[in-house]
Amino acid sequence: MFFNVKDVSQFQSQKDFIDTVIIPLVSVNLNDTMIKQSSSATEYLMSLTAFIEQQFKGRLMLMPPFTYLEQLKETISLISIKEEFQVAGFKHVMFITCDHSWTSFNHDVDVIWLPSIPLESMDKSVKMTILEDQLKQVIPVLSSKWSQS
Repeated sequence: MFFNVKDVSQFQSQKDFIDTVIIPLVSVNLNDTMIKQSSSATEYLMSLTAFIEQQFKGRLMLMPPFTYLEQLKETISLISIKEEFQVAGFKHVMFITCDHSWTSFNHDVDVIWLPSIPLESMDKSVKMTILEDQLKQVIPVLSSKWSQS
């Protein structure tokens, strides 16, 4: 499910089944030497999270990306964000990112890190194969969380 009116209405009526939220963490770097890499990582993460949502529609909701500038990262409290989503009824709050620094953040927050893969120059079938391979890495993480409750 996406964070749109139609899917949110369905979420409200089926909260018991839609217990997981995925929040993409997107770093935006506007430096001339990093802007292309930053946009490539964003494109990859958005493609991957949309693919994950498609595979698990009815079990999870995909939020719009939480976008931040690198120099402001220290001011972000993932624990506070997680708590807000739990208050809203989500049992599992998962963050997903291409920014490796979030993995050392805190054990109270679930962060899935995947290295960015430049998809922009790939044809559609290769891109789909890459996304399927990446999904295979995310499934065990989600399954583990779901089996804990």
